[in-house]
Amino acid sequence: MLRRVFLRTAGCAAALPLVASRAQAHHGEIVKSKLSEDEWRKRLAPEQYHVLREEGTERAGTSPLNHEKRRGKFLCAGCDLELFTSEMKFESGTGWPSFFDHIKGHIETQKDFKLILPRTEYRCARCGGHQGHVFKDGPPPTGERWCNNGVALKFIPAADPSATGADKP
Repeated sequence: MLRRVFLRTAGCAAALPLVASRAQAHHGEIVKSKLSEDEWRKRLAPEQYHVLREEGTERAGTSPLNHEKRRGKFLCAGCDLELFTSEMKFESGTGWPSFFDHIKGHIETQKDFKLILPRTEYRCARCGGHQGHVFKDGPPPTGERWCNNGVALKFIPAADPSATGADKP
């Protein structure tokens, strides 16, 4: 726990809780906003809170999104920002939903040393919610595997009129 506090106070801006906002800035920039931890606890299920706000990891093979094959969009479960499309998803065999690419500008990355060897952690650019880690063992064209916690995502099928990546109220 002390390590997490140190990292947050040592200038790791992406590790700080950000805000949920309805607005987006000009030129496609994501407007960050801030919710209190109590507000996050009210908004999220306990498993979602653990992953998105405490950098937890769900158990492999437990997400129904592993088997999601329909066309649609994958949104951050914390703030509804669109992070991936179904065209970016692939079966990695790891037990977590995996994508070979992401929506540019909607994800922020930082180095993670929790397992001693450095990894690249990624978070939602709007709310700062922890999503997962990116690895260099994915398929073409990027060679990347964006390994995501399913509980940190929400899937909206393409036929659904709300598949716009709209913000939460």
